[in-house]
Order: sequence, then C-alpha cells, then structure tokens
Amino acid sequence: MSGRRYDGFAPGRHAIDAYGGGGFRFTDMAHRGSILALPSGILAWDVASPDQLDEAAFAPVLAEAEEIEVLLIGTGVNLVALPDALVWRLRDSGMRLDVMQTGAAARTYNILIAENRRVAAALIATP
Repeated sequence: MSGRRYDGFAPGRHAIDAYGGGGFRFTDMAHRGSILALPSGILAWDVASPDQLDEAAFAPVLAEAEEIEVLLIGTGVNLVALPDALVWRLRDSGMRLDVMQTGAAARTYNILIAENRRVAAALIATP
C-alpha cells in the first residue's frame, strides 16, 4: 500500500479506496493491518484473525453504537461465523449485523456511505 503514513486515526467518514496486501488505502493514506470505519473516523484495529473477534475487540464500535444502524464485519478471505454471545451483544446495542468476506464488506461499506447511511465496518486485513 502506498500513500501518506497513517497514524492510527483519520477523523470523518471515508471511502475505502483499496484493500488487500495486508492493509487498506483511504483518503490518500495507507494502513497495514485491520481497521474500524466508524462514524467518528477510521481507526487502526488490533485484530489480525477472526479468532480474535470478541466483545473487547468491538469496544470502540459499541461506544458509538447509537450512531450506527448497520455494522459490516469483514472476516478476512473466508466467511467466518461469529460466536453467538458476540452476535447478541452487538445486536442488543441496536445495530444490524452483516458478516461477510472483507472485500465484500469494504465494497458494501462504500455503497452505504455514498447513500449517507449510518454504517460502520470492522475489517480484518487480507493478504
């Protein structure tokens, strides 16, 4: 990924320009690793694989849950089911969930922000 260095937070809503190669490109910045695209901005996310998806990993999402209608979760190259307890914790906060491969989640996120929807994405980086 080429572009300006990303320091861990980019305020505001930004489309995902590219994904793969272990990271993401957005707003002319590149980031290696996973990201959370939240209403407040894009954050570096310390999750490298679906087995790390637990309530603690989603704490920043839950902190902004009132601003999120739909949460897209990109589980990497493969679609992976989330633990039932995590699904119910996220849904109990008022968000609708959609779990899919990271590429599909990034593309869907871009469509929904273009429609000005209240969407967030939790995206695990892919090779």
